[in-house]
Amino acid sequence: MSQLKDFTAIIEREADGFVALCPELDIASQGDNVEEARRNLLEAVELFLETADASEIQRRLSNEVYITRLEVAFG
Repeated sequence: MSQLKDFTAIIEREADGFVALCPELDIASQGDNVEEARRNLLEAVELFLETADASEIQRRLSNEVYITRLEVAFG
């Protein structure tokens, strides 16, 4: 029986496309638009979880990911 786990996807524009990062596993992908980058990242994470051995998953898995906004004065 498969289990579900939530991961974070950070997606940002880079040049002509978008880069997607899953910081919990340090896996990245890309796409021409946000949805494609998200789908490609989902596929990359699923493939990693299906093929990596348990010790590799544990080594890379970070359960402490914090995303926050910063307000910075400049100029």
